Amino acid sequence: QGTRDHPPAQAALRERLLSAVVSCFKRHGAAAIDTPVLELRETLMGKYGEDTKLIYELQDQGGELLALRYDLTVPFARYLAMNKVTNMKRYHVAKVYRRDNPATTRGRYREFYQCDFDIAGQFDPMIPDAECLKIVHEILSDLQLGDFVIKVNDRRILNGVFAVCGVPESKFVPACSTVDKLDKMPWEEVRSEMVGEKGLSPEAADRIGDYVQLHGGLDLIERLLQDPKLSQNKLAKEGLGDMKLLFEYLTLFGITGKISFDLSLARGLDYYTGVIFEAVLLQQEKEHVEEPVSVGSVAGGGRYDGLVGMFDPKGRKVPCVGVSIGIERIFSILEQRLEASGEKLRTTETQVLVATPQKHLLAARLKLISELWDAGIKAEMLYKKDPKLLKQLRYCEDTGIPLAAIVGEQELADGVVKLRDVATREEVRM
Repeated sequence: QGTRDHPPAQAALRERLLSAVVSCFKRHGAAAIDTPVLELRETLMGKYGEDTKLIYELQDQGGELLALRYDLTVPFARYLAMNKVTNMKRYHVAKVYRRDNPATTRGRYREFYQCDFDIAGQFDPMIPDAECLKIVHEILSDLQLGDFVIKVNDRRILNGVFAVCGVPESKFVPACSTVDKLDKMPWEEVRSEMVGEKGLSPEAADRIGDYVQLHGGLDLIERLLQDPKLSQNKLAKEGLGDMKLLFEYLTLFGITGKISFDLSLARGLDYYTGVIFEAVLLQQEKEHVEEPVSVGSVAGGGRYDGLVGMFDPKGRKVPCVGVSIGIERIFSILEQRLEASGEKLRTTETQVLVATPQKHLLAARLKLISELWDAGIKAEMLYKKDPKLLKQLRYCEDTGIPLAAIVGEQELADGVVKLRDVATREEVRM
């Protein structure tokens, strides 16, 4: 349950999608890394807030308690600490595992791909953060998924809001994971969870409500910098100052039209320390499809300056910021689109089929196809000694092979090959 096989058409679509994402990562100068699918259980525990219960734990195997990786961020932080790397721009595309209740229609699985891009190192504030947002903007624009918005917030602003609303520091993290549900449930329900389950006072919850329902741009940042309560809070002030800087850089990148500073954005993970962001697709086109895919968030990320230090024996910190592209959700949209359009996706890249019109010419086909393969040309032939020409040409049509190289007795005598364009039926001898 919650896993899937990919037949050739889906695998081809997935490959096309991943290569678009990876080429963007490479355009921004990232190097690829890979890490094991297994991590020590203790490496993963206590990093994911309430979602820790979704980690796949494995039985003791030879004296080690192991677990399947839950994301690509924690393994990256461990990799940096173990190898004493203090400066790196990396991408990683790999499968991760979550013991979730699968909702396959929404692209939620127990085994799925993540595509991560991260910048680790000590840099001037908000420059790498702005680049991460630019990457999300580029990928979502390239894939033409329709309209989207990238919500941005900062953990420090959120913690500042909790502080000025009278939430004790011990309850910041639980309050945060409740605020994170605002995109899925109305404020009334979030408020009652804060008061009922998380033990916040009703007054504190109401004050939080005044803030977390705000969203806007630079004007909102300016307004909050003047806010009598928030401007007195050191954390919130730092966060708002950085947010202002971030918006200045995003203006230079020309992408603020798709960015919204949104105080309800919390992102449930424990390890975020600064800027956090999430890209959301706005309602899909209704044409062709009765049930548009409800997808929601298709990318997310943020700054996690403390994570590497957790794995370093001396606690040395390496500041990091990164983004993860929700490839499964994007894939389910593209899949539905393809189905609706009725377009047939080629599952192979064969350029030419080597064909013969008469009997007893298998040797000629084998010799010619071998020459093509050796020259790096993608070629196929039918595995029959004497196939009918019509059958060979139909195979080209069915699989989308554009050319047929035909060698008959006449061609062999003349030392030529007849090249046929399958779609137009034009032929040239060469």
